[in-house]
Amino acid sequence: MKANKILLLALMLIASMAAKAQIPSVQLKTLEGKTINTAKLSNDGKPFIISFFATWCKPCNRELSAIHEVYPDWQDETGVKVIIVSIDQAQNINKVKPLVDGNGWEYEVLLDPNSDFRRALGVQTIPHVLVVDGKGKIVDSRSGYTDGSEEHLIEKVRELVKKK
Repeated sequence: MKANKILLLALMLIASMAAKAQIPSVQLKTLEGKTINTAKLSNDGKPFIISFFATWCKPCNRELSAIHEVYPDWQDETGVKVIIVSIDQAQNINKVKPLVDGNGWEYEVLLDPNSDFRRALGVQTIPHVLVVDGKGKIVDSRSGYTDGSEEHLIEKVRELVKKK
């Protein structure tokens, strides 16, 4: 039991440190094959959300579908942008576009087949979501998904928009 408490404290400390970090510089590809430097991810000074997922991850797909339902409202209200990062390995990359298109997800999609970006951010499990302020600082980080927890994301974004 004591080990569990220590592990929980360590994870909370790591999460709080990650929540103050800048986005690291990693080269990723878009679905179209264009190379993107993650340190340059932005949303014209407005907050954005980065969501790590995989095609085979059911909770990831549920979360992205739940966000999709309210995404137009979120964009109208706050101008937020969602960037999704697939950690599918190279042999499964060809499954990402059909999944995105089939669900009608209108997110910016990046591919991280070697998990370089995921490792640079210390992301252990998926789904994992980061909220980033308009200056590129990570202000919130969380793993896992339960129905309705996407509301936490928009609340964080609303706080950031109010601070401007």
